[in-house]
Amino acid sequence: MKLYLKSISFIFFFLLIFTTGCSGDDPVSSPDTEVEEEEEEEENDTFSGPTYADDYTPISSWDDRNKWNLANIHDPTVVKDGDYFYMYQTDASYGNVHDGHGHFHARRSTDLVNWEYMGSTMDEAPGWVKDSLNSNRVRMGLPEIDNPQYGFWAPCVKKAGNIYRMYYSLVVHELIEGADDCASWGERPYIGMMECTDLASNQWEDKGIVITSVPDGIEDYYRDSCNDWSSYYKFNAIDPGLIVTPEGEHWLIYGSWMTGITAVQLDPITGKPYQLENIDDYGVRIAGRGNVNADRWQALEGAEIIYNSDTGYYYLFLAYDELSVAYNTRVARSSSITGPYVGIDGLNVTSGAQCWPMITHPYKFDSHAGWVGFSHCSVFQDPSTQQWYYASQARLPENVPGINVSNAVMMGHVRKIHWTDDGWPVVAPERYAGVPQEEITESDLTGRWEQITMEYQYKTMQESVALILNDNHTISGEVSGTWSFDSGSNTLTVNDVDLILEQSWDWEASIRKVTLTYTGLTPSGRPVWGKKK
Repeated sequence: MKLYLKSISFIFFFLLIFTTGCSGDDPVSSPDTEVEEEEEEEENDTFSGPTYADDYTPISSWDDRNKWNLANIHDPTVVKDGDYFYMYQTDASYGNVHDGHGHFHARRSTDLVNWEYMGSTMDEAPGWVKDSLNSNRVRMGLPEIDNPQYGFWAPCVKKAGNIYRMYYSLVVHELIEGADDCASWGERPYIGMMECTDLASNQWEDKGIVITSVPDGIEDYYRDSCNDWSSYYKFNAIDPGLIVTPEGEHWLIYGSWMTGITAVQLDPITGKPYQLENIDDYGVRIAGRGNVNADRWQALEGAEIIYNSDTGYYYLFLAYDELSVAYNTRVARSSSITGPYVGIDGLNVTSGAQCWPMITHPYKFDSHAGWVGFSHCSVFQDPSTQQWYYASQARLPENVPGINVSNAVMMGHVRKIHWTDDGWPVVAPERYAGVPQEEITESDLTGRWEQITMEYQYKTMQESVALILNDNHTISGEVSGTWSFDSGSNTLTVNDVDLILEQSWDWEASIRKVTLTYTGLTPSGRPVWGKKK
């Protein structure tokens, strides 16, 4: 039987087609002792943080969409306009309740904590997709498709001059040829673009095709084996991202699994490539994984590039591995938009080196089921505070008691990004909750903590261990060694690893509370997260 291949991102359609269900008490967290609960209640008197549940299945229906907040999020993109942050996303929801209600759904927030559902931004697939699809099929000697079926994936919204542009993915579900799931590659996907002058209006004007996947003649679309994952297309036209350089150049970043991630320069006036006359016009590869000259099926996608003027580097964020459980986030940097992008170990990610540091990974703190499928991020800066943030979905793990198909529960996570002294981003161990920041003293640090040092393990959550920071600057528990504190920079050093401290919201506690957290990187680029008990 021949192989029918599409992007690995198709997986989530099969994971999400389930009915909802929930029973019993909240299985996501477990209660602490009565004494701890009393202490938590006292701390909550000074700050009232978010209380909405991680298990949102009781309100997952379409009729309850105004209660969702950050429930039913996948592949978010976030941009600020005026007083509001606006978020747009892939068409995905628990039980597929969004079906029949438009595409690329939007919500907004003034504080990154409480989000208002706004509705879809596109009623139906624009007609140019079918026209282009069938034009290509006729040219290949294939019959036209009368009623193509589409997937609506991974938008990116950025400001371009005085307008906002949404680059979006439309994936055609049909085969190139044949009725067998292992007959051939799937039909080519497309990246289109819409424009909006006022995000509050949620009125978007479609501007047509930007780019599509094209074969480069190295592979045929037929397959003789269901295990043959060698790509038919040069680049996969999904997961678009836009970056405007300090010099005013506009670049589209796109790609998923097939031969890596690419960058193509755009005309700032039209928002589209200057020309697409030959295969080289479709972009230059800026990231791969493994032997990029031989392996045409590479487990990375969801690229996002930002420029940090404080460091002078472009940062390339990548989603590694399959999306339901193993998803993890890597980052490399370059002084040039087209690379080469280099990891913390000095190796060339553009040429296929494994990318380090890793900044998110499936993980589990005490008293919670944990989070998996934690990547495909939007990285954005609040222009009023200059604070950087990381936003993505994360899923509950499989088989959480009391939740039907728990791995299809997708919660939006917004977290602060901090920067190490040597210019690498690290992600906060707790979701953003707007906790007021107060002075941290050395005496605040002594006591019980839990820490996760995240080694890369495919589909395996990294779990916390217990440690105690003692008054004499020694460490006991499941970690030993010494610690020190720099109050000027709010840096805790644990066994020579510098960690950035802040007050955070303890989302895992049975009664949520303010606590201290830290985040940092080992010298080899593994994240270290800690939380005071």
